[in-house]
Amino acid sequence: MIYVFGDCELDLGRYELRRAGAVQPVEPQVFDVLVLLLRERKRVVPKEELLDVVWGSRFVGESALTSRVKAARRAIGDDGRTQGLIRTVHGRGYQFVAEVSETEERPRGAPVVESAAPPQQEIRFCTASDGVRLAYATMGDGPPLVKVANWLSHLDYDWESPVWRHWLVELSRRFTLVRYDERGCGLSDWDLPQFSFEEWVDDLESVVDAVGLDRFPLLGISQGGPVAIAYAVRHPERVSHLVVFGSYVQGLRKRAKSPDDLELVEAHIDVIRLGWGRPDRTYRQIIVSNFLPEGTQEEWRVFDELQRRTTSPENAWRFVNEFADIDVTDLAPRVTVPTLVFGGRRDRVGPFEQSRLMAGLIPGSRLVPLDTPNHLLPERDPAWPKFLAELDAFLAPPFAMG
Repeated sequence: MIYVFGDCELDLGRYELRRAGAVQPVEPQVFDVLVLLLRERKRVVPKEELLDVVWGSRFVGESALTSRVKAARRAIGDDGRTQGLIRTVHGRGYQFVAEVSETEERPRGAPVVESAAPPQQEIRFCTASDGVRLAYATMGDGPPLVKVANWLSHLDYDWESPVWRHWLVELSRRFTLVRYDERGCGLSDWDLPQFSFEEWVDDLESVVDAVGLDRFPLLGISQGGPVAIAYAVRHPERVSHLVVFGSYVQGLRKRAKSPDDLELVEAHIDVIRLGWGRPDRTYRQIIVSNFLPEGTQEEWRVFDELQRRTTSPENAWRFVNEFADIDVTDLAPRVTVPTLVFGGRRDRVGPFEQSRLMAGLIPGSRLVPLDTPNHLLPERDPAWPKFLAELDAFLAPPFAMG
């Protein structure tokens, strides 16, 4: 859906505000304010509704709303004096008063951006050493890149979701991308007695063997990073390059520095156990707000849908409980392959301090700081093109393949 008014277009599909054909950078909350006012333009939208819809469970004052409305006016060529587009109804709220049209097509004269679709993927299954059935997929052309499984994946749904779609598009343009759903998640078996770090490493071995790869670069995202490190230490002859993104050396319990820190960790895990399966998404949004703190309300909605589809409440608790005990501080110094470590400077899930620690432990590795708070980079995040550029340079062919 695209809302067209004056010389502006608000494109919900691309999360863009364009003015005279040029993209206008706006904060996520400013974008959400505009969406709500345009969608409900036939009425005055109360301030309380704007605060509830745009900020959700995050508690902010009315001054935050006032500043976002001011920024929205500035972005679309309006101001508080003329109020030709957004009208203030004192004591009540705001209303969008300009003439608006809606279209599913890009208006004439707007920049043409090709919408890339991922290539067809082949989903297959293999069996881990303990009999668990694992789903894996290959897509794209070129040299292989193996993406280690990380929490919140679903091979079939991922490429419909804005959370992962652009990752799949770009990686499969460059490589034959091999990825899989870890046990308890996505299309792999869910009904399991327990999870363990060693089982995750074994599962990676099973997938690589099933695909028939000899030598390849390995990408570990989030908790997939420690699994990738363990595999690279176990099989240095098979890993040509190691790329770690938004990850950590120590899980939450292992890096707790005080009893209070540890109590907070256990409280966080208990919230997942008690709240994940509830119809009210408030509890799941604790994870959403950490993974995408600068996300729009629409991005939060689709991320919550991803959470709901990928695993059961019981498995969600098992995952975070096991993640908290991860510790590869002894393994990291034994990595012998070229390694690139990406860390978001304001990432809450994979803290930058952990990325820095990882780069310091792995001999000869290079740390690439990214100026983002997002744990999984949205396509619109300025850090996304930097990540791709650094990845291209690091994995530029030719590199050693078996």
